[in-house]
Amino acid sequence: MTKTLSLTQSARLNDQINGRQIALAAAFLLPAAKLLEAPSILAEYAKGDLLLPALFHFLLQGGILLALLFAASRSEKTLFERLESRFPVGARIFYGGYTLYFLFAAILPLMDLEKFSYAAFFDTSPTVFSFTFFFFLSAFICSKSLKSVGRAADLSLFLFLIPFLALIGMSFNVADLTHLLPFAKNKFRDTVYAFTRTTPHFSDSILLLPLIGNFKPKKGDSLKIMGGYGAGALSTLLFLAVFFGIYSSIAPMKHYAFSKIAEYFPALSVIGRVDLLFVYLLTVVLLFFTCLPLQYTTDFFCRTTGVKQRGFVSAALNLLLFLFLLFFNKYYNAFYAAIGGKFFFVFLLVADLLPLFFLFLPKSKEARRA
Repeated sequence: MTKTLSLTQSARLNDQINGRQIALAAAFLLPAAKLLEAPSILAEYAKGDLLLPALFHFLLQGGILLALLFAASRSEKTLFERLESRFPVGARIFYGGYTLYFLFAAILPLMDLEKFSYAAFFDTSPTVFSFTFFFFLSAFICSKSLKSVGRAADLSLFLFLIPFLALIGMSFNVADLTHLLPFAKNKFRDTVYAFTRTTPHFSDSILLLPLIGNFKPKKGDSLKIMGGYGAGALSTLLFLAVFFGIYSSIAPMKHYAFSKIAEYFPALSVIGRVDLLFVYLLTVVLLFFTCLPLQYTTDFFCRTTGVKQRGFVSAALNLLLFLFLLFFNKYYNAFYAAIGGKFFFVFLLVADLLPLFFLFLPKSKEARRA
């Protein structure tokens, strides 16, 4: 019983997470990762129909998110408090399983960020230790409670919105959106294949679950969060449309999409690559996003084991990941093919299906929230 109480007390450390911050995370933090490699992958497998699998992803994730918000609104206690009080052993198994899941889910974003930083920020060949700074930043962020995710979401409002609008504004006039027509012209199996290959990039609801599981919804919070997620989905679809409108058949070769989308803006030949200023700002949001599954890994590991020294866990985790990248970054394509291809079902089962268990979690004895 003592162990169960310690888990519950750990969950209460995150009470300052509020609906507004979760909505901002859904609107401005989650879309950042979809503007990097997902556009070229969608263009490769879905071609001009790249909006269709993305739309299917957003509808699926929106439905799961709505179900989680409904489950969270049924009680005065948080989802994780209810889980720990009703199933103390099951809660530890749940936290342990998602410790492994978030570590698995962090691999592709981490490898993408490393490759992107080498391509975008180094004129010469970088050393093997050039990416080391990220792990110091990640170790610091992971040592903090999940309240820091809310602060990162607040910052992302400006760090994402301003550069996103600027890059779209610089790109829209040179995009030919007729490249997207006719809509749904490809075989449906190609759309399904594009859907499965991009599943790791669109598993959004699970990235909000640790936040939703630790806060008590107030009136209107669910509407804010769903509105935020809808805004993030629309911004991503707009970006995909403009991206394919510019590059069309060569879009699959344009990796790191948000750093390429504005390069044909006519004024750049006169004023220089000012678009890179906006790319740098979006990269900061990408840093926050990449740290997100690592922070969840640290948090759930501490919940599972009862360890209170988050700093030591964070340091050990980031040292492990540093060594992983140091020795395995040369197998980037193999990891991408495996995680996005052979193991895509992990995201569908663990990230999408399993969280729906909270809908069947017995309600607490206290009065239901109005």
